[in-house]
Amino acid sequence: MMRAAVYEKFQGDITIQNVEDPSPKDNGVVIKVKATGLCRSDWHGWMGHDTDIDLPHIPGHELSGIIEAVGKEVHHFKVGDRVTVPFVCGCGRCGECLSGNHQVCDNQSQPGFTHWGSFAEYVALDYADTNLVKLPAEIDDITAATLGCRFITSYRAVVAQGKVSGGQYVVVHGCGGVGLSAIMIANALGAQVIGVDINNETLAFAKKLGAIETVNAKNNFDVISQIKEMTKGGAHVSIDALGSAVTCFNSISNLRKRGKHIQVGLMTGDHKHPKVPMDTVLANELEIIGSHGMQAYKYTEMLEMISVGKLQPEKLIERTISLEEATSALPKMNDFKNKGVLVIDTF
Repeated sequence: MMRAAVYEKFQGDITIQNVEDPSPKDNGVVIKVKATGLCRSDWHGWMGHDTDIDLPHIPGHELSGIIEAVGKEVHHFKVGDRVTVPFVCGCGRCGECLSGNHQVCDNQSQPGFTHWGSFAEYVALDYADTNLVKLPAEIDDITAATLGCRFITSYRAVVAQGKVSGGQYVVVHGCGGVGLSAIMIANALGAQVIGVDINNETLAFAKKLGAIETVNAKNNFDVISQIKEMTKGGAHVSIDALGSAVTCFNSISNLRKRGKHIQVGLMTGDHKHPKVPMDTVLANELEIIGSHGMQAYKYTEMLEMISVGKLQPEKLIERTISLEEATSALPKMNDFKNKGVLVIDTF
C-alpha cells in the first residue's frame, strides 16, 4: 500500500489515504515519485472542469522520480533510471504521434487526469519508450518536477509556436508558473519581455526573471494602450498564460500588425468561448496559435540550456511542501497567493 492524496468528489476534501500500489502495463513503468509540482491544472481537475477524471482520484502531473518497475515491452528504460515525463503522454502509434506531434496525440493519457497521478509515493505511466525523459545529473529532482507542464508548455509556446527571436517585444499576460517560465525563456532568447499581472509582488519577481517592464492590470484602465506605447506599436508575440476572457482579449489586442497570440492558459468554464477582436485579427493579419505541452523527444535542447545555466527553472520555486500540506494548498491554487511554484518533496 502507498500513501496518496485523494479526493472522492469534485471540490471536496483532499485526504491522505493508503491505496493499492500501481503496477505497470506491458508498455509502461511504475515510478517512485521523488518530487511533484502543484499546478493550477490540478485545481481545474479538482473543480470538475476536466471530464476525463473518474472518482476517487489522485491528482498530480508534474513529476520526477526513479523507475521502480518496468513492463515487458519497454526497451529503452530500466529500473533505477531517473526520469521525468511531459504531462501529455502520446501513444506513439496514431497519425499525430507518427508525425511527431505527441502533444496532441489522439489517444493521449495524462497522469492526474486520465488516470491516477503523482500526489503519491508511486505513479504508473504508459507508453514509456515514447514518453519518458532521462534526467541529466546536473538537474535535481525538485527542479525536474517543475518541468513537466508549466515549463515545457512555455518553452514550446515561446520557441516552437511563437518562434521568438532576439529584440522582439514579447508580452506575457498572467505571471503564475506558466507566465514566469515564459518570461525566463523569452529573455534567454534575447527578447524584450513585458509581464502583466494584478499582483505587485509577482510583477517584481517577473523583473528578477528578466522582464524589462511590468504592467499591473488591476490598477490600469487601459492595459492595451499602455503596452502598445511600451512596445512602440504592439507586441511581436503575446502570450495568455492565465486563461481568461480578459487576458485572452488583451493579448490579441496588444499585438502589432502580423503579430502572434499564443494561448497557453487553459480556457475552462465560462471562459471557454471568449470574445475575440476578429476584425483586428483580419485587418492586421494576426496569428492565433494554441500551445499544448511538448513532446518528450524535444526535451534535449531545453535540458542542455538548463544544464549549462542558460535557463534556471529552480528560480521559479517558491518553496517545497509535504504531501499533507498539498491537501490544503491545492484548493487554494486559484487564489494566486504564491509568487512562485510549490513542489511536494516529502511523501
